[in-house]
Amino acid sequence: MTIEYAVFGGGCFWCTEAVFKDVIGVESVESVYTGGRRPNPTYEQVCTGTTGHAEAIRVGFDPEKLSYDDLLDIHFVTHDPTQLNRQGNDVGTQYRSAIFPANDQQKAQAEAAIQRAAEDNTQPIVTTIEPLGEIYVAEDYHQNYWDGAGQRNGYCLAVIPPKLQKLRKSFQDKVKSAQK
Repeated sequence: MTIEYAVFGGGCFWCTEAVFKDVIGVESVESVYTGGRRPNPTYEQVCTGTTGHAEAIRVGFDPEKLSYDDLLDIHFVTHDPTQLNRQGNDVGTQYRSAIFPANDQQKAQAEAAIQRAAEDNTQPIVTTIEPLGEIYVAEDYHQNYWDGAGQRNGYCLAVIPPKLQKLRKSFQDKVKSAQK
């Protein structure tokens, strides 16, 4: 099996990680920092908004089961691509809506996905397409957050279930939990 990777910023990585972990064909999801200037940033540094990094996720997927286009469409449905440098109460460039394509093909697909999203939204899409630079894996306690501490975190309890509902409503045939 060949694994390909997609990297997205769509607000708090705890919340986006939970969504993509429930998608058929997704083999891994890592919370990461990317798009900034500071080498080896910490969560505390990224939270200041001064590193240039986004909280992002790196999604490992099996292209035989799931396409990059599918992942892009899921990304656009499960976060708000019309909010500049924020998602809900999370404000700052570290929460920006961004796509970090790994190659020219992914970049072209990201551009097409932005056009599709623009057709489905009344507000302008502010999602950026940024070069995929160095990726820094976030601290261990951020990984698989929803599966552990997140289910006791009030913020996560308020934000993640509505995202999962959007996923299940719009992509019923691609959701692991719908197959049980």
